[in-house]
Amino acid sequence: MPFSDHLLDTAEDCWDAQKRHPFVRELADGSLDEAAFRTWLEQDYRYLLDYARTFGVLGAKADDEETMAHCFDVARSIVEEELDLHRSFAAEFGLTEADLAAVEKSPTCVAYTNFLLRTARERPLAVGAAAIYPCGQGYLDVAEHMAELAGGDVDSAVGAGDVDHRYAPFIEKYTSDEFRDAVAWMRELVDRCAEDAPGLRDEMEAAFRRSARLEHAFWEMAYASESWPVDEAVGGADEAATEVA
Repeated sequence: MPFSDHLLDTAEDCWDAQKRHPFVRELADGSLDEAAFRTWLEQDYRYLLDYARTFGVLGAKADDEETMAHCFDVARSIVEEELDLHRSFAAEFGLTEADLAAVEKSPTCVAYTNFLLRTARERPLAVGAAAIYPCGQGYLDVAEHMAELAGGDVDSAVGAGDVDHRYAPFIEKYTSDEFRDAVAWMRELVDRCAEDAPGLRDEMEAAFRRSARLEHAFWEMAYASESWPVDEAVGGADEAATEVA
């Protein structure tokens, strides 16, 4: 069994919990409350900027030129292409790119991005590869599940006008051929790293599991519109003090 499949088996409970989450089910049928989606939009924008940075760090650690170049290219595509979805949705809420960049990260977003960046910087490439994998594979699997809930096929569910579905671009983005190719590369990287560094497999599994749990926590954060228990009068100072520089 490929190690990437082994990781998915060990986190089956996290995957099932994501698919059952009301954020996922309600986005699929278009009934998700705008406040929950806006929270996801704002927080995921901030998350993706650090996700791109994580790929940059991993690229710098890669021993071979192909992996190095691909990691840097992924970082670029996240900033230049994937965030376009967020910017287009933001425009519907009257938000600018500057508004998104100014959003304070929620506690869950801080925890997740700090974990990714710290792992990428302090641990070997193999462990970092396992840590980033749940985001890619998770969004593909969840979006495929959303498509099924919406009617079995994205086009039949929203393309013919049978469903008034403002969130259709989300499903389409994360079930696209381009995104599938990106996830396939991540899976191959994990398998290659596990083959090259078998002594790190336990640590890879632990990192994967942590990120998988944080993926589920991210849906819950958005659905509950999570915020800090105490607002700091100094604005972003508290966040700046806790985030990885």
